[in-house]
Amino acid sequence: FLSVTEDLVRRRAEHNNCEIFSLEEISLHQQEIEKLEHLDKWCRDLKILYLQNNLIPKIENVGKLKKLEYLNVALNNIERIENLEGCEELKKLDLTANFIGELSSIESLKCNIHLKELFLMGNPCTEFEGYRQFVVATLHQLKYLDSKEIERSERIKALQNYPEVKWKIREQEQAYLLKRAREKEEAQRRMQERKDEKQKQKQMDSKLGFDSPDSPQEKPNQAEGDGEQERCRTVENDDEDRKFWEEPTPYTPESRLETHRYMEEKRRAKDNIRELKKREKTAWTLVTEEGKILNVNVPKLHFSLKDDEENNQIVLDLAVYRHLDTSLLDVDVQPTYIRVLVKGKPFQLVLPEEVKPDSSSAKRSQTTGHLVVTMPKAKEIILAKQKVSASMKHSDCNTQQKNTRSGQVEKLEVDPSKYSFPDVTKIIQEKERTGQGPIKLQPQKVTEVKKSCVDFENNDDV
Repeated sequence: FLSVTEDLVRRRAEHNNCEIFSLEEISLHQQEIEKLEHLDKWCRDLKILYLQNNLIPKIENVGKLKKLEYLNVALNNIERIENLEGCEELKKLDLTANFIGELSSIESLKCNIHLKELFLMGNPCTEFEGYRQFVVATLHQLKYLDSKEIERSERIKALQNYPEVKWKIREQEQAYLLKRAREKEEAQRRMQERKDEKQKQKQMDSKLGFDSPDSPQEKPNQAEGDGEQERCRTVENDDEDRKFWEEPTPYTPESRLETHRYMEEKRRAKDNIRELKKREKTAWTLVTEEGKILNVNVPKLHFSLKDDEENNQIVLDLAVYRHLDTSLLDVDVQPTYIRVLVKGKPFQLVLPEEVKPDSSSAKRSQTTGHLVVTMPKAKEIILAKQKVSASMKHSDCNTQQKNTRSGQVEKLEVDPSKYSFPDVTKIIQEKERTGQGPIKLQPQKVTEVKKSCVDFENNDDV
């Protein structure tokens, strides 16, 4: 059976930042809950609790919710009112469309002195003669019953006839409880019949020979037989489904639970069939029986394969979806082919030349999101290395010359005939000579110019 789980409560507590200890309101409707538990331990501060349209057969484990003001358990399988004495602040109780036939169980609500509204519409007890009078006379604190206000005159009249009405209610309760006992026996009998039918169906399936080994020559006949068996099964399932829904059954907690279980079983069977079909579809042929690699593009993606001769490599540009998460891509590079799984769908391409899988790399483009796989070729490496080595040699020569000019000056001084550029030592000496006193040298230069220009004539017009 399905019960209240902590994960379910936390998911339903999004409005409270998923904190359940301080919850004041929670809605657990339509969750197929079959047992009510844990809430009195996890959510002590609850004021409003919605549990409508589930399969809860009994009110339990809510007695410690001292602050609970509104409890909605409509459309469930509850048969009597109980275990609410501890809900001291309870003001509103909704039990619409349940199976409460034991009307005298409302006497347990006398302890809930703040209870103002009670909803019992759609329950078998509402068909009892004197139902409203009994409830009004029993629960003095009520203000509304089934959305209708209780007037003072109505309560006085109900109290006057209370002993007689109570006796009538007791008689009708006993008759209802006997009827319920027969319904439970009938439900158990139906469940046993269904189990026997399922057992017979399993035995028939095993007799049809699903597990028997077949030789390769018998495979075509077996496929035809499987198709016929599948068609027979679908016809049988349709007949079973039609029989289940057309057969008249009383509206009881057992029939409601049986319907839910039947629908759940059918849903699981459909899910299993869908899963099997998916597995059949995913059995793509990537390599033939002879060992030939096939070109496959199941995800139907655009791609380009470029032969980069300069860098001696092959580049694959696969146009995967821009917003696809990289964890959903699986790249497998082999010497003769490349395989990429995109969300489980294979893209396989035979390469024109043999490549090195260990040296290959895969990257995602930040602009387009494409997958770019770079695969170095296994052959023609010498040609590519010559170009690289020539440039490396040229750069090595330059570095050597720089080193000889900068760091290896001692060799030049030892054998000055081996270099063809000006003498560095003389230049340094001239710099040292001129750097001794530039202020003293300036007037000497001027006097020298004046001496050299003896024939100079000063022309004022110029």
